[in-house]
Amino acid sequence: MSKARPKSDARQRILETAERLFYAEGVRGVGIDRIIAEAEVAKMTLYNHFASKDDLILGVLHYREEKFGDMFERWMERHLKKGMDRIEAFFAALKDWFKSPGFRGCAFINACVELADADHAASQFSAEHKVKFYAKLTEIITETAGPKAATVAPAIALLVEGAIVTAVMEQSPKSADTAKEAALALISKVSRKRA
Repeated sequence: MSKARPKSDARQRILETAERLFYAEGVRGVGIDRIIAEAEVAKMTLYNHFASKDDLILGVLHYREEKFGDMFERWMERHLKKGMDRIEAFFAALKDWFKSPGFRGCAFINACVELADADHAASQFSAEHKVKFYAKLTEIITETAGPKAATVAPAIALLVEGAIVTAVMEQSPKSADTAKEAALALISKVSRKRA
């Protein structure tokens, strides 16, 4: 029993360290030896938990999805408590993310670009993550503006992805506001057209 606890702690340290480094410097720019040193684990410990760097990248993306999802939900909740509807709270949370220290865009987009291999397990997981993200966004739009508004969810998802990339390139959170205004205009237009 005491043997399992340190392994779990070591695995968590490896994930947290690799996630921080991969997000800040890229999956290709950070070597295993650096992760081992900064996580303060033995090489064998890392390889007991992750068979390869590719396996670690995939593990980090799983970890990032859960961590980021929880964080984004907390940000949205804070804005909902201020009286915003779910769409407004979504875009306010998006802006919070853009303003957060060390913001470097979407870890899933970044990993896909760096890996440049659609068949890589991490690229496939990233694509699956985006499907879940689009479903969540569609749910938010439907709950707030009704089922007719869900028809513009794919366009709004593209606005969000573009806002993420723009926020990184311009080092500014303003693209969240631009995406929100465009999304609300799309929702309003489809609601009027089909009313």
